[in-house]
Amino acid sequence: MTQAPTPTADTVRRLVLSLLKDAKEGKDAKDTKGTKGTEAGRGGQDARQGGSGGPGPDVRPATEGADPVTWWVGSRHVLRLAPDREATLRQRRELRLRDLVRPHLPTAVPVSVAQGEWAPGLGYTLDTKVPGGSGEEHDVSAVGEADLAGLLTGLREVPVRQAETLGLPRAAPRSLEALRRSAVRAAERLAAADEFDAARLNQLTPPAASQLAAQPGSAVLTHHALTGSHLVVSADGRVRGVLGWAGAVVGDPAEDIAGLALSVGSPAAVRAATLAGYGARPCLRGLWLARCDTVVRLAEDLTGKNATLLRTRLRRAWEPILLERVTDLGDTDDAL
Repeated sequence: MTQAPTPTADTVRRLVLSLLKDAKEGKDAKDTKGTKGTEAGRGGQDARQGGSGGPGPDVRPATEGADPVTWWVGSRHVLRLAPDREATLRQRRELRLRDLVRPHLPTAVPVSVAQGEWAPGLGYTLDTKVPGGSGEEHDVSAVGEADLAGLLTGLREVPVRQAETLGLPRAAPRSLEALRRSAVRAAERLAAADEFDAARLNQLTPPAASQLAAQPGSAVLTHHALTGSHLVVSADGRVRGVLGWAGAVVGDPAEDIAGLALSVGSPAAVRAATLAGYGARPCLRGLWLARCDTVVRLAEDLTGKNATLLRTRLRRAWEPILLERVTDLGDTDDAL
């Protein structure tokens, strides 16, 4: 198999310059089809204002690493390079999915103003940057919780059949009991390191985990990666956009509730899910998925470079909520 080239600033700059040239030459034709040409032109004008140490537009890696695949272009665009053919297929599917979900969501979804191949068989997309900061940097306000409720509601409203037509896979619900057993073992290691009180997991008994199994017919479109880095939050606590749609699946809505618990804390996540119309069972299932996950992941990377972030997520997931224990839910699914 051919070795994929390593993207560099020169690689990215040449690609962006070719896009600017194409945008200039075909602006009139593109304008008749919508705003694609206008947005690319704006991106080019904005990019030329930077100074990255070389000729052409201002480009810089968005993340640390030896082989960066995400680059800022000027101050209003981001270029994402697929590193292999599998990632290229996911990227193309993601672009179609973003178009499908956009009308259903109250928050912004990135718009691709140009797409193609940056190397043979390897795709790219030049996206508009959604204004705001990371959910890891800004707290979500009460109004922001309503934004999250709108996000969960919108995801549920996306027709599952249309999502699957795009090639989105179905993901089977995880076994909460199996995850609970893993968390119990991990909690013992954390307790030995004075990182966690293992007795806190006693709240989730085997019968309780059984009650919180995913219900048949409950699958919806799930983002499946609602981490703080994928939430764009403004300084006033509003959720302005959602990034990172490549891992979306048709599956358990509790996974997105769990993701929010890691990102904004369990009380805010449960309030948002309740506002979205989810009842006690999926809310509590999401809560305990998040709590068990954080215990397992911190135990696996206790001394690693992500330990600080994992400790923060554990703290958020274990924030108390009004309904801490699982009672007999019976056949109902009443709202919290």
